[in-house]
Amino acid sequence: MLSLIQHSSFIICNASLPKLLFRRRSVRKPAGSYHRPLQPYKAMAAAAAESKESPGNNPGLISVKDEATKEYFLQQTMLRVKDPKTSLDFYSRVLGMSLLKRLDFPEMKFSLYFLGYEDTASAPADPKERTVWTFGQKATLELTHNWGTESDTEFKGYHNGNSEPRGFGHIGITVDDIYKACERFERLGVEFVKKPDDGKMKGIAFIKDPDGYWIEIFDLKKIGERRSSSKRVKILSSLLLNQVFGIASSASMVSYAFISLWESLPRKKKTWRIQYHNI
Repeated sequence: MLSLIQHSSFIICNASLPKLLFRRRSVRKPAGSYHRPLQPYKAMAAAAAESKESPGNNPGLISVKDEATKEYFLQQTMLRVKDPKTSLDFYSRVLGMSLLKRLDFPEMKFSLYFLGYEDTASAPADPKERTVWTFGQKATLELTHNWGTESDTEFKGYHNGNSEPRGFGHIGITVDDIYKACERFERLGVEFVKKPDDGKMKGIAFIKDPDGYWIEIFDLKKIGERRSSSKRVKILSSLLLNQVFGIASSASMVSYAFISLWESLPRKKKTWRIQYHNI
């Protein structure tokens, strides 16, 4: 059984293998201390100390953006809907969105409905200017209606991406209180995929829109609580698991990664003594 206990300047790792005790020491070397240069594991330790979002931990990620992309932003996500009347009711009445712009294309027989949480009172009255204003808003939802699907008895609906073959997953909506929001959704007869306390991932919910698309519901407080565990402890635990299951090449790789992580913390100048004890 693996256990990790963190207290003050001590970390004790017990995994039915040599116990590694990391203790902060003064610069002076006490007799019997065991020291080893960190150079062989410098790259591994540095990578472990980086954030999960850093380029070093995400192959292919470019940190220095092309100057040509500095004005880019995510503007819309498009969903095809069967019946705009039903969908507009859901997104405006249930989720509180506003219709920012409607565009009709008679020759191609389809319409676009742009929805979002922007204040439409600030939208220009001129149709062309309102189109430009709409496309200048971030993270809008574009509903596409192909004329006739609402009355076509042969139309079976659109794939929501969450059954085979899987692809698209969901959109996400931030609410003020996840539990109050879900109580309201229940009163309104909204279909749930997952309620806040279902499953292992507590504090988030998934509902369906009229076309079966999934919508994740969360609030900032609960999301923060779910992510509040110390990143340092998570990294150390991960390294320990690697050691236990033989992924790490040696215990010393884990040991020196720990040292590098702790030395990166904002503490006073220090060195470390490593002691090995049999369990």
